[in-house]
Amino acid sequence: MEFRILGPLAVARADGRPAVLGGRKPRTLLAALLLARGRVVPDERLISLLWEGDRPSTVDAQLCTYVSRLRKGLGRPAQLVRTGGGYLLTPGGTLDAEEFERLAATGHDDLRTGRAARAAETFRAALDLWRGPVLAGIAEPLRAGEAARFEELRLAVLEGRIEAEVTSGNHLRAVPDATGLVLEHPLRERARALLMTALCASGRPADAVAVYHRGRRILDERLGIAPGPALREAYQRVLDAQAG
Repeated sequence: MEFRILGPLAVARADGRPAVLGGRKPRTLLAALLLARGRVVPDERLISLLWEGDRPSTVDAQLCTYVSRLRKGLGRPAQLVRTGGGYLLTPGGTLDAEEFERLAATGHDDLRTGRAARAAETFRAALDLWRGPVLAGIAEPLRAGEAARFEELRLAVLEGRIEAEVTSGNHLRAVPDATGLVLEHPLRERARALLMTALCASGRPADAVAVYHRGRRILDERLGIAPGPALREAYQRVLDAQAG
């Protein structure tokens, strides 16, 4: 089976057919169980996620109904069992988030050990797993926190891929990705430093200097701080390249 949370929640059953998950509540139930990664999720936790406001008097029975429907929708080899005052899901298949995290860790290790071209390929494979906003269509209290965590991981992988491209000499490929990342997240100093490095390596040191000064103004206006060490060091490298 294939479980996907890096986008709208989706499940491909062992027979290749998509699992019928139903509406928001059963999808939220499944998401909570998947995110528990093999730990028991207590009834109270599930109820608080499925019923954000007033709870019906039949809440326990309704939870059991949703669990029963989810079991039927998933089928084998997934196992959803009651234990320890809650529910435990053994997916019996792959989870895209776990594969993403594995690829991310491998890519960062490759980058640290000087295998930049290999790291770039690994990071690209990780990013290819994303299909849109994480856990789209489930209850907001669960989605919001998890989405923020996974988005930070995605940005770190994107920055890693850009650094790997620059390090392996693919400067022209790195520039548009770094430009888009800086425009979307102007306060991320590592992204801005990578863009400056890519521009300078592409023969555009003046543009790299302009990127630095624009970032310095944004940091001052929005946060009241000066550029950090990574950004200052990137700026100095650009100045040294101009002088040389």
